[in-house]
Amino acid sequence: MTDTRTPPPFTGDEPAMLTNWLEWHRATLAVKCAGLSDEQLRERSAPPSGLSLLGLVRHMAHVERSWFRNVLNGEDLPKLWDKDRDNDADFKEAGTASVKEAFDVWQEEIGHARAISAAKPLDAAGERHGQDCTHRWILVHMIEEYARHNGHADLLRERIDGVTGE
Repeated sequence: MTDTRTPPPFTGDEPAMLTNWLEWHRATLAVKCAGLSDEQLRERSAPPSGLSLLGLVRHMAHVERSWFRNVLNGEDLPKLWDKDRDNDADFKEAGTASVKEAFDVWQEEIGHARAISAAKPLDAAGERHGQDCTHRWILVHMIEEYARHNGHADLLRERIDGVTGE
């Protein structure tokens, strides 16, 4: 497993710290998926859970879109992966989903999120369920979301091929 991540610096201002930690966690999920076949990425390796590495990638693409584009930027975009029909479709349908499409969409949504984030101050707010939600809160939430799912990815990857790591 090739690790090309850049560790977040120990010093810096708040926007840089939040952005660097989010980038670290985005890269961590990519590292956990690196070098696996399509079938391994689809593998639900901790039954009865429906989690798979591909499901996590699909889920994080959806999360990136939802928080940065829909909430913070006020765009009216549909949910990815037909989640309006089934909220767990990102995970449930990973067994037959296109790996290339999932990774392409995830990277595309990260690109949109980076551009939106770079253009907004931390106190900028979007709206979610009738409440203001700041850019700062979204960045902290995204770090938490990736960190939690990267823990899942650690276990999935170890079960698939024995590879472990930070």
